Amino acid sequence: MILHDISRELLGCPVYPGDPAPRLEPLCRLEWGDPCNTSALSACLHNATHLDAPRHFVREGADAAALPLDLCVGECSVAAFEGILLGAQAEEMLPRLHKRVLFKGEMEISPSAAFVLGDAGLKLVGVEAQSVAGPEHTAAVHRQLLGSGMALLEGLDLSRVRPGDYFLFAAPLKIAGADGTPVRAVLVEKERLDIG
Repeated sequence: MILHDISRELLGCPVYPGDPAPRLEPLCRLEWGDPCNTSALSACLHNATHLDAPRHFVREGADAAALPLDLCVGECSVAAFEGILLGAQAEEMLPRLHKRVLFKGEMEISPSAAFVLGDAGLKLVGVEAQSVAGPEHTAAVHRQLLGSGMALLEGLDLSRVRPGDYFLFAAPLKIAGADGTPVRAVLVEKERLDIG
């Protein structure tokens, strides 16, 4: 089994415009004479690699604590794509993909693609950008995708992963009322045996 960490480091990752930068503040330190090290973390729930819960854009949507784990744990496809994904392109890709899809590359999901993906019964869509859509369509695309009951995984690092099929583990932190949550996203790949 080969594990691929596809998460970005929380404190050093660029933040979405307007979001506060995460901070780690020391509370206790061994060098101060304390019996242990402890720290307080302050961060937007949408910094670095994170999962959007439906509540992020859907008024009565599920929060992070209520998200079914099967949305973000299970078979997954990594698909390479650059540019703006349109509805027709999404329709063409869907037959080759699992119900959890991670898009590798600099891409955005258009409103038409959001409609196609949301209507396809996908469990999760993930992207490397801090948002699945550009600023001009972010609300419409998020509402369409999250309103269909899927989870969104944003801020991934797929630079060292080839397109193909994997097992995804990106479980949310169990935070009641939260519209999103940081995750440590991991892809599991079966080792390939070269017999020859």
